[in-house]
Amino acid sequence: MDTRTHETRLRIERIRDALNAQGVHALLVPSSDPHLSEYLPDRWQGRQWLSGFTGSVGSLVVTRDRAALFADSRYWAQAEAQIAGSGITLEKMATGASTIYIDWIAQQLQPGQVLAVDGQVLGLSLANALRAAMQRAGVTLRTDLDLLKAAWEDRPGLPTEPVYEHAAPFAVVSRTDKLARVRKAMASVGASHHLVSTVDDLAWLLNLRGSDVECNPVFIAHLLIDATGGRLFIADGKVPADVAARLGADGITLAPYDQAAKALAALPATAKLLIDPRRVTLGLREAVPATVAVVEQINPSTLLKSRKTAEEAAFIRAAMAEDGAAMCEFYADFEASMARGERWSELDIDTKLSAARKKRPGFVGLSFSTIAGWMANGALPHYRATPESFAHIEGNGLLLIDSGGQYHGGTTDITRVWPIGTVSAAQKRDYTLVLKGTLALSRTRFPRGTLSPMLDAIARAPLWEHGLDYGHGTGHGVGYFLNVHEGPQSISKAIAEPAMAMEPGMITSIEPGLYRPGQWGVRIENLVLNVAIDTPEKNAFGEMLEFETLTLCPIDTRCIDLSLMRADEIDWLNRYHATVRERLAPLVSGAALAWLIQRTEPLAA
Repeated sequence: MDTRTHETRLRIERIRDALNAQGVHALLVPSSDPHLSEYLPDRWQGRQWLSGFTGSVGSLVVTRDRAALFADSRYWAQAEAQIAGSGITLEKMATGASTIYIDWIAQQLQPGQVLAVDGQVLGLSLANALRAAMQRAGVTLRTDLDLLKAAWEDRPGLPTEPVYEHAAPFAVVSRTDKLARVRKAMASVGASHHLVSTVDDLAWLLNLRGSDVECNPVFIAHLLIDATGGRLFIADGKVPADVAARLGADGITLAPYDQAAKALAALPATAKLLIDPRRVTLGLREAVPATVAVVEQINPSTLLKSRKTAEEAAFIRAAMAEDGAAMCEFYADFEASMARGERWSELDIDTKLSAARKKRPGFVGLSFSTIAGWMANGALPHYRATPESFAHIEGNGLLLIDSGGQYHGGTTDITRVWPIGTVSAAQKRDYTLVLKGTLALSRTRFPRGTLSPMLDAIARAPLWEHGLDYGHGTGHGVGYFLNVHEGPQSISKAIAEPAMAMEPGMITSIEPGLYRPGQWGVRIENLVLNVAIDTPEKNAFGEMLEFETLTLCPIDTRCIDLSLMRADEIDWLNRYHATVRERLAPLVSGAALAWLIQRTEPLAA
């Protein structure tokens, strides 16, 4: 390849032309949009367009003579491959939450020079840290420029697909009840107004869904709530007339998407605005008049939607059963086909597993792009096969499949690892140690209000005992027919905060892993529900919680090194498999039922 004509190099040069034209010395391009979403609509995929790196997390910095991509360990191999020949260097971060690029920028720039970042996609919390660091370095920070405008000639527009209602019976709590609960929280801090920009909060609060973000049933909008009503700032034509009428009946009027900042600027001096500094951009915050009092705290809706009701939990259990039935159908076909000597690729797995899910009642779409990683590809936690780069399933080893579905009654996310041919002793050892981590955390009881990061070490302990670890978090919250990644709880090495307290009704993943670069990867993931339990000492020591495992799919026992398993661990696995068989058997038949029975046979202790 002639690197002088590398498409990414040409785009970087166009950005440098824009830097020079504006008297700017560096540009920060975060993976972000005006709603601080994890997964972005095409219009705000600037970092991907400019660098060629397609991972969901990462930041790009372009100076007049250097360009650097900052990514964490989940993406190192992927990033190195995708930026090869582009002139961009990879700067490795310990975690996705790292902000080492701020220090890097401060070291690259000289006092008096200028850093630009689009304030419309810059989170308020990050903006504060960035501004402080640049002030110490004597660097001017400009947040009023969108330099991608000049360089990105065919930039996509706003999504146009219409929104729709998440209707009964699945929408268990009405829109008016949710709004009333948020207004009660506003009143508790004396707020007259509240801005909601995060798209999953909006979708939950208004009982609306959309398709503006791939695999996430959300839509692009802002909502400004007051004591009696609210304005939804959304693109023209996205809300059907009948939906708009029902919103109006609940006090929600429509306004153009680009008028949110003007509405904030027009707030009366007597207003008191509630905003979440981690869920609002600098651009919107700066639109608020200095005369308006501001309360900064977590969005009430973020906390409320994390706690699923008993009725919602019932629908989620049903969705998990349908998802598990789809898995049985797929895996029965896959194993029979492989036994006949037929050739499968990672792409075939994605296509056929998705087809099995589409047959299930209530299925809407995938909750994320399927990860099917054979051997070395399984060592890339966020790997995705493409028509340009994929592997065939052949030989001996481990196949990792991480997939999930969106159902009207819930969101699923499951990872399993399957043996193909003969599995080595080393592979069995890795598999078993990861399984022990999954089981250890799944069986844990803990006081209500425990900060979720405190639980992280429980899943890692079996790996740590052998000097092993993994670079990603152990668990993320999951929405109710919403984002597959949902806060506020996170079972990870993150710094614990009060909002991360574990409460009944929260759904979280448990997914420890182990990755051997260039060899294989293991991750075993279930979703679990926080449920309250009665204990003899409840009055003296408070309420205790435990996990109900929601995911229903066999965990392959052929990969287990039984010499590493305790009797109590085998007992838990056998009881789990008995539940899986009981719940899924009525939903499958023929080869799928036979496969289910075979894969849920109990192990001898």
